[in-house]
Amino acid sequence: MPGGDVVGRGRVHPGRPGRGRGHAYTAKWWTQNEDPATHSGQWDVWVDDGACSGGGSTPTPTPTATSPTPTPTPTSTPPGTGGEKVVGYFAEWGVYGRDYHVKDIDTSGSAARLTHIVYAFGNVQNGRCTVGDSYADYDKYYAAADSVDGQADTWDAGALRGSFNQLKKLKAKYPHLKVLWSFGGWTWSSGFGQAAQSPTTFADSCYALVHDPRWDGVFDGIDIDWEYPNACGNTCDASGAGAYPALMSALRQRFGGELVTSAITADGTPGGKIDAGGYDAAAASVDWYMVMSYDYFGAFDPDGPTAPHAPLTSFAGQPVAGFDAETALGRLTGKGVPAAKLLLGVPFYGRGWSGVTQDAPGGSASGAAPGTYEAGIDDYQVLEATCPVTGTVAGTAYAHCGEEWWSYDTPSTLAGKAAWARAHGLGGTFFWELSGDTADGELIRGLTS
Repeated sequence: MPGGDVVGRGRVHPGRPGRGRGHAYTAKWWTQNEDPATHSGQWDVWVDDGACSGGGSTPTPTPTATSPTPTPTPTSTPPGTGGEKVVGYFAEWGVYGRDYHVKDIDTSGSAARLTHIVYAFGNVQNGRCTVGDSYADYDKYYAAADSVDGQADTWDAGALRGSFNQLKKLKAKYPHLKVLWSFGGWTWSSGFGQAAQSPTTFADSCYALVHDPRWDGVFDGIDIDWEYPNACGNTCDASGAGAYPALMSALRQRFGGELVTSAITADGTPGGKIDAGGYDAAAASVDWYMVMSYDYFGAFDPDGPTAPHAPLTSFAGQPVAGFDAETALGRLTGKGVPAAKLLLGVPFYGRGWSGVTQDAPGGSASGAAPGTYEAGIDDYQVLEATCPVTGTVAGTAYAHCGEEWWSYDTPSTLAGKAAWARAHGLGGTFFWELSGDTADGELIRGLTS
């Protein structure tokens, strides 16, 4: 965590923890350089969660040998998907404000239907893979009631805790599951340019971190989410078309037969991000690509027009030609990327506008619709109740309720997308992210039906 013991002395995500002066705190919004001890209260950024157990901050675990965790009896067989991948992201920060934990993957029925979990995200700093949030990753205490196997964590020196330990227990219960650690993402992709200057050094650092003795065996490989090589995302990269293939080649060489995957752009426009990134040259180095075919349209264009954010196919009135899954996937296969190495991306959340008067897509808007965690975005589990579906377009759903207009996938549209992926010889599907589903896994049941 940035800033040492008092996390507020760095840039902090909402819902992430802070510790200082013997108390634990949670950030309510983005903050930087605001001491939790002096900026907590009803109208301040930090919530005082009370005194830390054990007095003061907990030391970082060291690789000391501990007694093995009891191994539960396996309760699952691999999903009946005929070899198709069903990959779900687990967001590192979901354990805070979202109160979503690894045990929820089990109790929702999702673990039995998944083939792989992608843990997001580790950071990329100074040309190396680094831990994103040490507290959430391997330090957070889980009581027996919140633990996958019903066994409480221990405070013994060197004991593994946090989501890493829970994932270890989940894999013991569901032996078919594989877990990858993803590095980068929208916020943390700026470090890839430096990493690409010395791919071997980067790959060595990633391997050492993924196989750190404290959690070795939790992860079955690595995922790279570079947004975007030789193009612009949250920041712009000018590394050149050869940087990404060289980086992925170095990772393949270092990780050998372990999984090496990558989440990539779904920009199907001529001369767009697919053309710039070098994904065709890197395809031989990856087990599969996860094509992020969502977030095409949303209230980041506050005036609209309203449009589905995860269209499977093109549609009448499409604001940008090439912004749909079918076109993007066709562009990749046209460059020689095997369809079997491509996974179709689907969202477990919706995007919405306010100030909309018409039901059909293409309406004008006045801004972002209110969201639980962020304006213009909300989870399926919220939207299915608050703004039920009005109609479907381009293989996905939309809803108009009052002055709000939302697009999101449903169990039915996800079943259709999975069937489409199967018919087109794709390697399977993946989704962002697990906490958006209902407590009983409506969406993943639709996706795997």
